[in-house]
Amino acid sequence: MNQDLVIQRFTPPLKLANFRLAAFDMDSTLISIECIDEIAAVAGKKEAVAAITEAAMRGEITDFKESLRRRLALLKGVPASALDQVLRERLQFNPGARELCAALKAAGLKLVLVSGGFTFFTRFVAAELGMDYVRSNELEIIDGKLTGALMMQAWGDICDGEEKRRMLVQCAAEIGATPEQCIAVGDGANDLPMMGAAGLSVAFHAKPKVREQAMVAINAGGLEQLLQVLR
Repeated sequence: MNQDLVIQRFTPPLKLANFRLAAFDMDSTLISIECIDEIAAVAGKKEAVAAITEAAMRGEITDFKESLRRRLALLKGVPASALDQVLRERLQFNPGARELCAALKAAGLKLVLVSGGFTFFTRFVAAELGMDYVRSNELEIIDGKLTGALMMQAWGDICDGEEKRRMLVQCAAEIGATPEQCIAVGDGANDLPMMGAAGLSVAFHAKPKVREQAMVAINAGGLEQLLQVLR
């Protein structure tokens, strides 16, 4: 068996024509970094922030909102220019991200970006990949510095696992699709609610807890391997 691409809960191939929407996590899924960790790195605080990120993604800290607030508090006072530096110097797309998104769009699927990360980065990623819907968190910046807080948006302030699930279901309903006609791709524990709602769940280089619960696990190589499953 190809351990790079593990099919766990159905008999392939599935028909791409059966799906109408694909929802993606951003950090460590579509892109190779965790943006909050890299902002912390620019500020010299990566070790403390990354430790909380890792525990949250493994599911050891079960309250994602609390884990994010703890990390943000450590970034209070960091210059907003750190965001530009991360985007310019550190953000890279994961292998196959562009190819997979282009193929799904060509097949008529709508694409959704749902991230516990920040709008500063999701705007760029969404534009590059042609996303149709985006939900993420808005950093509060005052006098050119991060305050350690988030801005309230129409739907709330923190896009956690439950908000990711709601967004997938809401976007599906908007285009007249069912959750069973959706694909959800992620790597961390906060992706499990949307992955559980979708007709096809895909773990990409994921934490063990996420790999175990996904229908398809891509453990090595690029995202484009999903196209081997969808015919």
